[in-house]
Amino acid sequence: MAKIHIINGEFEQSLKLQMAPAIKAGFPSPAQDYAHESIDFNRDLIRHPEATFYGRVDGDSMIEAGICDGDIAVIDRAVEPSNGDIVVGFINEEFTIKFLDLTHKDEGYIELRPANKKYSPIRIDSNDEFEVWGVVVWTIRNWKK
Repeated sequence: MAKIHIINGEFEQSLKLQMAPAIKAGFPSPAQDYAHESIDFNRDLIRHPEATFYGRVDGDSMIEAGICDGDIAVIDRAVEPSNGDIVVGFINEEFTIKFLDLTHKDEGYIELRPANKKYSPIRIDSNDEFEVWGVVVWTIRNWKK
């Protein structure tokens, strides 16, 4: 099962980004310069800095959603969770990352669904201590380990 370890973040810096030229189907121009701009995490990725946290994923239960062991999830606690969102849930004193399934809410329970056939959904009812801690809005992966 994928667990997630919460990490506080600082969102005050801009990073320089060197953009490669657009890939064209015709003949490339050898004189084209690389474009330079910056990524500002506050502007481009983080809508609610005061309510946004990082979480490091531990496990493989979300692998079919493209979230792998060691990835970093950007979690926004100010976003209202909706059915089908990838959320960080706090269930029985443990964090986990799963799809939120609200389709059984009228029947008295909800489910947290993994994205790996090896794992079963987690059924949550009134007997469970549960909170949707935040909604995953981005993931970050290190491709060269």
